Amino acid sequence: MSDVHIISVLGKYVKEQRLVQNKTQANIAEMAGVNRWTISKIENGEPVSLLSFIQILRALNLLETLKIFEIPTQISPLELAKLEKKKRKRASKNIDNSLQQQSEW
Repeated sequence: MSDVHIISVLGKYVKEQRLVQNKTQANIAEMAGVNRWTISKIENGEPVSLLSFIQILRALNLLETLKIFEIPTQISPLELAKLEKKKRKRASKNIDNSLQQQSEW
């Protein structure tokens, strides 16, 4: 996919979602804090700044589409082994008698 094609696909997505939500370019532009011209540019496959694109997605309540770019926290095998070693393997025999409740039976 070329860069131009990717921008075109993103623009079509923005336009489709805007129309599904029954919002005008002016509505989205106002909510996003950008010019209507910026909305028109992206919808017509012209490049806009990443910041503007994020603001447009936020105005359309579509920020969750960017979650695919989040890097999950991964634990190294050594750290995992250390955590497993620290896990309790048995119950303790030292029970404080004051904490035990007497049965009323």
